[in-house]
Amino acid sequence: MLPANVPLSHLGPSAMLLLQLLLPPTSAFFPNIWSRLAAPSSITHQDLTEEAALNVTLQLFLEQPPSSRPPLHLKDFLGHTLLADDLFAAYFGPGSPSRRFRAALGEVSRANAAQDFLSTSKDDPDQHFDAERLGQGRTRLVGALREAVVAARAHDYTLARQRLGAALHALQDFYSHSNWVEIGKKQPHPHLLWPRQELRNLAQVGDHTCSDCDELSCPGNLLDSSLLTSGYFGTHPSKPPGKCSHGGHFDRSSSQPPRGGINKDSTSPGFSPHHMLHLQAAKLAFLASIQAFSLLRSRLGDRGFSRLLDITPASSLSFVLDTTGSMGEEINAAKIQARRIVEQRRGSPMEPAHYVLVPFHDPGFGPVFTTSEPDSFWQQLNEIHALGGGDEPEMCLSALELALLHTPPLSDIFVFTDASPKDAFLTNRVESLTRERRCRVTFLVTEDSLRGQGRARREVLSPLRFEPYEVVALASGGEVIFTKDQHIHDVATIVGDSMADLVTLPLEPPVVVPGRPLVFSVDGLLRRVTVRIHGEVSSFWIRNPEGVSQGQEEGQGPLGHTRHFGQFWMVTMNDPPQTGTWAIQVTAKGRPRVRVQAQTSLDFLFHFGVPMEDGPHPGLYLLTHPVAGLQTQLLVEVTGLGSRGNPGDPLPHFSHVVFRGVPEGAELGRVPLEPKGPRERGLLAASLPPMLLSAAGPFSLELIGQDGAGRELHRAAPQSCAVVPVLLELSGPPGILAPGSKVPLSLRIASFSGPQDLDLTTSVNSSFALTSNLSRVRLEQNESAWGRLWLEVPDSVAPDSVVMVTVIATGREASPVASTYAFLQLLVLAPAPQDQLAAPAHSSGSVLTTASPAFRPSPLVTRGRAGGGLAGNLWWGTVGGVLLLLCLASW
Repeated sequence: MLPANVPLSHLGPSAMLLLQLLLPPTSAFFPNIWSRLAAPSSITHQDLTEEAALNVTLQLFLEQPPSSRPPLHLKDFLGHTLLADDLFAAYFGPGSPSRRFRAALGEVSRANAAQDFLSTSKDDPDQHFDAERLGQGRTRLVGALREAVVAARAHDYTLARQRLGAALHALQDFYSHSNWVEIGKKQPHPHLLWPRQELRNLAQVGDHTCSDCDELSCPGNLLDSSLLTSGYFGTHPSKPPGKCSHGGHFDRSSSQPPRGGINKDSTSPGFSPHHMLHLQAAKLAFLASIQAFSLLRSRLGDRGFSRLLDITPASSLSFVLDTTGSMGEEINAAKIQARRIVEQRRGSPMEPAHYVLVPFHDPGFGPVFTTSEPDSFWQQLNEIHALGGGDEPEMCLSALELALLHTPPLSDIFVFTDASPKDAFLTNRVESLTRERRCRVTFLVTEDSLRGQGRARREVLSPLRFEPYEVVALASGGEVIFTKDQHIHDVATIVGDSMADLVTLPLEPPVVVPGRPLVFSVDGLLRRVTVRIHGEVSSFWIRNPEGVSQGQEEGQGPLGHTRHFGQFWMVTMNDPPQTGTWAIQVTAKGRPRVRVQAQTSLDFLFHFGVPMEDGPHPGLYLLTHPVAGLQTQLLVEVTGLGSRGNPGDPLPHFSHVVFRGVPEGAELGRVPLEPKGPRERGLLAASLPPMLLSAAGPFSLELIGQDGAGRELHRAAPQSCAVVPVLLELSGPPGILAPGSKVPLSLRIASFSGPQDLDLTTSVNSSFALTSNLSRVRLEQNESAWGRLWLEVPDSVAPDSVVMVTVIATGREASPVASTYAFLQLLVLAPAPQDQLAAPAHSSGSVLTTASPAFRPSPLVTRGRAGGGLAGNLWWGTVGGVLLLLCLASW
C-alpha cells in the first residue's frame, strides 16, 4: 500500500513505471487528450488520472495474484505503454474484456475534466488551488475524497467516481498552479491529502510574489524561493498588488501588473508562462494521483476499490420479477438460471460483481435488493414466491426504473412478467434512462391464452398493450421475447448467454423483408455466433460464406446446433465460424425477429461532445445525447484492440462510422473516423453530419474497418441514440444531503435550433417534496432559461436512500417537439464524523450533461445566444480554418 508521505525513492512497482508512462509522445493539465491540438506534447488531466489508475491496478494485481493463472511480474510491463487491455489479458486471461473498467475510468476522467467546464467550478479558485487559496483548496480536495469513500461504501459508484474525478482535478492542479515545483520540491506535498496536517510557509496577503513579465515565457518572475503561492485567474477575486497571475490566453488578470503568470498546464507558452516546468509538474501530479488512488484502496479494501473502478471482466446480474400468483413458473426459471450462473462462475473472472433484484406486482414494486455476495442474492431470490392475484396490468416500468438506478452501467437487466405495464406513462422516461445508463433490457413475457388461474382481467386489453416493452427494448439494445409457461425454462437460458461479453452483429436489412435474405459479416475475432429467431416461423435457412446451408431442423447440423421452444429458435454456430458474409432467409407470418450475437473482446464505447472556448482550458465537453443545432463530435474508444487472429497480425482498426435510422435501417450518413493519439489506445473522433442533427427519430452507430489481415470488421453500438431538441441541465447541491434538509437544485434549458415553446414538469420519489419556479418557457434560437428547484428530504428517510429527480421539457401544442429528460440521482446520507475520511455525498449528474449553472433567485432568459454554462461561447466555426481543439476523452 502506498502511504501519502512516502519518499519518491520508495514508491514501489507503480512509480517505477513513471518514465515509460510519461514518455509516449501523445501524453497538460489541459482537460483531456482532445485538447492536444493546442499543445500536442502536453500531459493532460486525463493522462494523469488514467495512468495513475492503471498503475495502482497493476500494483493490486501484483499483490493479489490470480487464483487460476500464473502471477504477474513487473518486468513483463517495463518498456511498454501500460494499457487496460494488456492488464486484463495478463491477469484474467487472453480475451478478457476491459470494457467496463475503461468505462469506469472514463467516468472519473470526465468528472475530472468537467471541473474546467462547469459553471459552478471552472472559476472557483478553491477547486483549482488558485488565488493563494491553498488551505481552502485542501479542504475542498479532502472533502471530495471523503464523499467518494462514503458514496462507494453506500454502493453508489457513479457518484463516487464523480467525486473522485473532482478531487483528482484539484490535486493535479496544485502542482501546475502553485510554485511547489519552482521552490525546488521533488516529491508530492506530504500534507495535501491529510486535513490535520498544517500547510506551512504560505505567502501572506502583503507578500509580493511575482515580478512583471511582458513575454509569453516567464521563467524568472517569482520573487521568493521559499513561500508557497499560487496564481490569480480572471477578475474574481481581483489580484492584489505584487501577486502572481495564473497566466495564459484566457487569464485577464495576467495583463495587470505584475504581468505574466506561473501556470505549468501545458508545453505551450501561449497558454502556460512556466511551460518549461510542465513535465516536472506533471511528474509530481502523477505521483500524487497514485497516492490518492492508493489512499482510496486502503479505505475501501481491495474488493471495494475493485468495485469502484469496475476491475472485472464480468457483467452484473439484475432481475426484475413479477411476483403475482400466475408467475410461479417464471420465478422458478429465474431462480434456476441465477443458481446456474452463481455455481458455474463462482471464483472465476466471470463471476458477477454485483447483483440486483426488484420484485413488483399491483399496486406495489420493490424494494430493491443489491449485494456483491452471490449467496445473499440467491437467498433473497429463493424467498420470492408467486403470491396473490391482481388484475393485469402491473407496475413493471416502475420496478425497471428502480433497477436501472441501482444497476451498474453497461449491464444486462432481465424482466420476467406475464402482464402489460400499468405504468405505461413512464415509457419515454425509462427509455431515456436506459440510454443514459447504457443498460440492455430483455423482457421475457409469458402470454399463455390457456392459463386459467392466477391472472384476472377485468377489461378487454389492447393487443398493443406490450408496446412500451418494445420501445424500451429497442432503445436499450435488448429485445422482447414472448413464450409460454412450458417453454420459459428453456428460453430463460438466454440469461446466462447474454451475460457473456456479446456484441450484436448488424443485419442488412435490419428487419425481415419477405423474400429477401438478411446478410451479416463474421470476422476472425468472433466466437460463439448465435442466431435467434422469434415469431410464427414456417421455415428458415442459414448459409455460410462457402455456400453451406442449414435449415430449421433441431439438433446438430453442418453449421451448428439448433434448439426450438415454441416460437423461439436458437442456432449456435460451430467454433471457429467461417469468416465472411453469411445469409439468413426466414419465411413466417407477421414480422418475425432475427438477432445475431457473438462473443468478442473487440468492442467500443462512445460519447458525444460540443466544442467550448469560455474557460481556462478550451476543449470538447461531453454529452450523452447530441443536441439539435449544436456542432457535435462523436468520440469513440475501441476496446480489445490487443485481440487479433494471429499474434503477429497488425492491430485491427476502424476507418468509418455509419449512422442508420431505427428501426428501418436507412443510412443517414457515413463519415470517416480520425485517430486521436497512438493507435493502440483506440481513440477516434468524427463530426456528426448536419443532416443527422436535424433528423427526427433514433439512430444507430456502426463502425466499419479491417482486422489485421485486411478482412472487413463490423461492430454496432447496442443502444440507439437520439438527437434531443433542447439542452436540459439539472445539478444538485455541493454539500450534504441529509434527512430533514431542504436543498436547492439548479436547472438550465437552452435551444440552439429555433423557437421552442416548452412546458417543464418535475417528479421525485413519493416521500420527497419538490417545488420549482420554472414551469413554462419560450426560447428563441440560442437562448437559455435558468430556474431553481427545492428538494425537501423527509426526516424519516433511511440513510443510503437513492433519490431520483426528473425534469421533463415537452413542446406545447404550438411547437410539438420530442420530450427531453434530465435525471439527477442523489444519495441521502447521515453526516459522518469529520475525523474519518468520509462525508455525505451529493449529485451524480444528469442525463444530458453534468453541467450546472450558478444558482439564480428567479427564472432568467438570456437573449441573443445560449450564453453561460455548457454552451456559452461555443465555437460555431473554425479558428484559422481549423477547429482549435477537440477535447474531452476517456469514457
